Parts: sequence; C-alpha cells; structure tokens
Amino acid sequence: MHHFAEAKGILSANNGMNVYRGCQHGCIYCDARSVCYQMKHKFEDIEVKQNAPELLEKALIKKKNKIIVGTGAMSDPYIPLEKELRITRKCLEIIAKYRHGVSVLTKSDLILRDIELLIKINENLKCVVQMTLTAADEDVCRIIEPGVCGTLRRAEVLKLLSDNGIPVYVWFTPLLPFINDTEDNIKGIVDLCRASGVKGIIYFGAALTLREGDREYFYDNLDIYYPGLKKKYISEYGNSYVLKSPRYNSLNSYFHSLCKKAGINSESGSIFAEIGRINRETEQTDMFGLSTLKIGGKTDI
Repeated sequence: MHHFAEAKGILSANNGMNVYRGCQHGCIYCDARSVCYQMKHKFEDIEVKQNAPELLEKALIKKKNKIIVGTGAMSDPYIPLEKELRITRKCLEIIAKYRHGVSVLTKSDLILRDIELLIKINENLKCVVQMTLTAADEDVCRIIEPGVCGTLRRAEVLKLLSDNGIPVYVWFTPLLPFINDTEDNIKGIVDLCRASGVKGIIYFGAALTLREGDREYFYDNLDIYYPGLKKKYISEYGNSYVLKSPRYNSLNSYFHSLCKKAGINSESGSIFAEIGRINRETEQTDMFGLSTLKIGGKTDI
C-alpha cells in the first residue's frame, strides 16, 4: 500500500534525503513508528515523494561544492516498493550526473540492482554503503526483521560491495534485552563483518529505544513471539526511553575488544568522520575511466 505526495524540498540542511516515508520491512523495534514524527498516515501506507528526483536535481545544480547525499536515516531507500518505482535509482542517477557523492543506509539486498551506478559514483567522488545487522541467528533475524533479507545475505551484499571498492560500514543496533544481547551474537556479527570487508561498526552501546508508537508495536510482537517477555520489560524498564541490556557494560567491553582484534574501527565519531570525508583528488578523476565489476550471488530484483 502506498500513496504519492509532492514534496516541497528533498535535501535537509545536512544533505540528508528520504524519498519514502514509512517502511515495509516490519522491524519490531523501529523508532520511525514513534508518534513524535507526526506521520499522518499508517506506517505501512508508504508516502512516496514522487518529485524527489526533480527536487534533487534542482538542489544539486545550486551546490557550489561537492557534497555527500545521505539517504536511509528515516526510511530505507530500498524497501520492496523501490523495485517497482525506482525513485532511489533515479536519484542516484542524478547524483552520478552531477558528480556528487552518496551514503546509503539500508537492510536490503535490492541495493545490488544499482551496484554499477554506485561504483560510478564512488569513482566520481565517493559512495559509502551502511547496512544494519542485529542478529547473527537467522531465526531471530526473521522474527525481529521479518520483511527484509536475513543477516547472512546482508553480509554477502557487504562483501560484494567491498570487493568492488565501495567502503562498507555496519550499524550493529539494537541489542534487544533478553533476545540478542549475548556474547555469541556479538561475536557472530563481528566475525561476519570481518569476513565481509567492513571498515567500521557503529554501535552506540546498541541500546533499544522505545517511545509512544513504537513501544506498543514492539510489545505486541513480544506477545506473539516471546510470550511473557513484555511483563519482564515493563518490570525492568517501565516507560524508559533507553533500554540497555542488564549486561550492558560487559557486552560493550566485549564488543570493542573483538573489533580491536579484528582490525575493525568501533569508534563512532571517527567512523562518521570517515564516511563524510571527501578526497578532493577524486574530484579530478577522469570522467571516462572504466572499472571492472565484480559481482556474484543472487538478488530478487
């Protein structure tokens, strides 16, 4: 289910872009469901900013300096609807045309549809791909993120992108108390990241956040998949916004020690600096340069 809207603008003050509003992934912990975002339609009734490509082109034409457009902070740009509408792809084509950069945050393997375009953007200036990984156990992943490809597939996507020279990073969040807040899960995710060529893991302590709107949805799903756990959450956390694992400190230390051994950056501040850094020499790259595309595996595109 979706509806179209005419947006007034598409780039935020920090060059962020969301071409969709709402999501189809069904992640049980999604903060974007929160009432504070004042969404006037059902979360699953996706608002499509159909004029996003036109607005983006007008905005980029006016830019005096090269920028990195960030997309995916509030709504995944590769929800299933994108396969049909191709709004994200049209925006990537415009970014490539004007030789700007892009940073994409997604959970979906649909991004591989656009790998040649992402490589071109990376050659022009810079392309960064970030993916969220939460559960090394595929059964847990299917429960908490039911509408998108599993963790192992996402790791494959990261490896393919990395093999083609695109810097890849992972958001490892949230750790859901009493569900995926274990050493085994942390080790599983870090091992996958190391094998996939991930440069850095954004962790932030991986605490779950719940507000009006997403709290109710989360608890409804706990009742279905983890009977009795809601009662434990309410007893432990009440109406707290930030819900840290009871083993937060030890798990936090364990995570950072594993990353250090694996040679993966786990300091969020320096990771964000890496993602946003533009190599000015890249701006002089020969616009007719060619590269060899390395790709394998399958994606339903």
